[in-house]
Amino acid sequence: MSEDEELKKFMQEWFEQFMGRFDRLDKFMDIMSSRHNVLNGERLLDNQDLCQLLNVSKRTLQRYCSAGELTYITIRHKILYTEKNVEKFIRNHFSKKDNNGEKEPEPSS
Repeated sequence: MSEDEELKKFMQEWFEQFMGRFDRLDKFMDIMSSRHNVLNGERLLDNQDLCQLLNVSKRTLQRYCSAGELTYITIRHKILYTEKNVEKFIRNHFSKKDNNGEKEPEPSS
């Protein structure tokens, strides 16, 4: 077998492995995207999802809910948060804060 044929065979095998990895990633992404709950076309987040998103503990989420700052729904004894309510909560609590946790002054129009 010539060097050109060996190189061609090597490249073909490498390309097939590479494409196989993309196929596995594609299947994984399909599985991950279908695992989320949806209600009326809106994605629902559970406590674990929201803790990771906000980088807070479950207890902190409980405090936000108890104080009425973060609204949730309960389905089959499971607490879930709609994307809409989470976005509203983030806008109200995280968007206008500087590093010290103090609100920045509103820009004047």
